[in-house]
Amino acid sequence: MVVSAQQLASRVGAEILREGGNAVDAAVAVGYALAVVYPAAGNIGGGGFMTLRTPDGQAIFLDFREHAPKAATEDMYRDTQGHVIPGLSITGWKAVAIPGTVAGLELALKKWGTFPRARVMAPAIALARNGYVLAENDIWLLNTSTEKFAANPYAAKIFLRPDGTPFRVGDRLVQSNLANTLQLIADRGPDAFYRGPIAEEVVRTSREEGGILQRADFEAYKPRILPTVTCHYRGYQVDTAPPPSGGGVALCEILDILSGYDLKTEGLYSTVAAHQEIEAMRHTYSDRRDLGDPDFVKNPVAHLIDPAYAAQIRNNIPADRAVPSASLLPGSAEPEKYETTHFSIMDKSGYAVAVTYTLNGWFGAKVIGGSTGFFLNDEMDDFSSAPGVPNMFGILGSRANAIEPGKTPLSSMSPTILSRGGKAIMAIGSPGGSRIPTITLAAILGVVDYGMTIQEAIDLPRIHEQWQPDIVETEPGALKTDVMEALQLEGYQFSVHQPWGSAEGVLYGGPRLGSKSDGHFYGGFDRRHSGGSAVGE
Repeated sequence: MVVSAQQLASRVGAEILREGGNAVDAAVAVGYALAVVYPAAGNIGGGGFMTLRTPDGQAIFLDFREHAPKAATEDMYRDTQGHVIPGLSITGWKAVAIPGTVAGLELALKKWGTFPRARVMAPAIALARNGYVLAENDIWLLNTSTEKFAANPYAAKIFLRPDGTPFRVGDRLVQSNLANTLQLIADRGPDAFYRGPIAEEVVRTSREEGGILQRADFEAYKPRILPTVTCHYRGYQVDTAPPPSGGGVALCEILDILSGYDLKTEGLYSTVAAHQEIEAMRHTYSDRRDLGDPDFVKNPVAHLIDPAYAAQIRNNIPADRAVPSASLLPGSAEPEKYETTHFSIMDKSGYAVAVTYTLNGWFGAKVIGGSTGFFLNDEMDDFSSAPGVPNMFGILGSRANAIEPGKTPLSSMSPTILSRGGKAIMAIGSPGGSRIPTITLAAILGVVDYGMTIQEAIDLPRIHEQWQPDIVETEPGALKTDVMEALQLEGYQFSVHQPWGSAEGVLYGGPRLGSKSDGHFYGGFDRRHSGGSAVGE
């Protein structure tokens, strides 16, 4: 089963499985395909995380997130008075960190895949060279950045019509330069990207347009294999992302706190259950202080996911009133954007793969690497440009997440796999910036506590609280009127938002947990955004 935010990419992955490839082969194929058919977030100019579980029960985390360039400095986005310069870390070449996707996908394929690189990349190359017909959701994504395309001649040539007008539904998007780039990678491997003509062209364009990228930045890039963050919930093992993600730590801490409550008996989004979820979220987000790249920071992960610590938190959560966020210690998180993508894949051999990767904002820094045909990320914005200053979400920047050369910015991306009895039973994840842990949480609670199918759990309306700002965000219809009124009397403030996130998940063994295993895979895709699909083989 393959689930992604773009149906053409899902079909590519399913075809690899049909031909006898495993879930890792399919994941690499989907990763490259999304770089073509989901260019707003699919990428070879960005980076991400992969959580995978092997048939023999090993849980592995692969970090191929971007690194800060060697010329990066802590104050590079501040003026002479120390104030952050708006937009400098978001748009243009100074916002670009060193991409990791190509190195990460290659490492995964080499260690756990079975197909040759040329085979898994062939569908992406064909989609780029021959083009694909743009659907409504494709046009919506392109329209988010039409003005930026027009301002960049490389982008305008590819992503606007010859007369400079936006594409329309039914038009065919051909990306010949990207096809050539992908073919180089297929033929010569990651050296073509990091030590060859692709790096040369990206660095040349960066230099001409005021960036700081160097060949040495690309030559030094290496992905990392790290131990997963692992916790247990209702008898299931949860393997998720460690730092440089703060998301996996948050997810496990919330689950540890909630494990002491009987959510099923209390009822979905009842006053009691919602109160407990909100306070678990609030305490967890306040705890995310001083998390960062493990090569630069000592992270207190073991303490934060210790069940004994969760019990202490539960003991201090009042049963009938909100805890003021100001009463908790300052926390820290990242200014990560909501605009990324996730895909989940499971196969009959026992592999499960969950991948979240990103350019950060839609189309990243809105710059293309010259004749390479791909967008570069704006991942430098995920660092704390000025530690102690609230970011765009009201979250305080952290000293641990300050800019340093070669460092990886903190993220909330949380590709997650649940297993039981040594077998993977669920793969899940989502985009959503600081909301990623609570989006992933909602899907897990839906399946584990409330007996939902994977699709029902992904459809479940979401709530979110992140310590600061001191307000509970809800999707429309998440909480009934009487529940919201009761919680307001307890001191909670609410803000209703348009639906968020784009979770993609797979469940194995039956439509619901606890049912007799039928050996089938069930996929759920987020219908908040059109264009995604779950494709089984």
